[in-house]
Amino acid sequence: MRAEYGEPVREALADAPPAIAKAFFKQLRFLEQNLHHPSLHAKKFDEARDIRQTRVNDDWRFYFKIIDDVYRIIKVRRHPK
Repeated sequence: MRAEYGEPVREALADAPPAIAKAFFKQLRFLEQNLHHPSLHAKKFDEARDIRQTRVNDDWRFYFKIIDDVYRIIKVRRHPK
């Protein structure tokens, strides 16, 4: 599968620390290869809207939908703890 993302994700990554952007792209590669990769901790976030969440690192998450054979990344943000 492949991943796609739009301007809101690009903007979030531009505003994030460089280490977060680097970790995001690493995790994105893992996602494209294997949704169940252990470091992703991928899970359903919003069942009604079919949105999933996965880790960038301990403090950041990204959110996505699966549409056909594409992971559509919706948002990247600091994890609200």
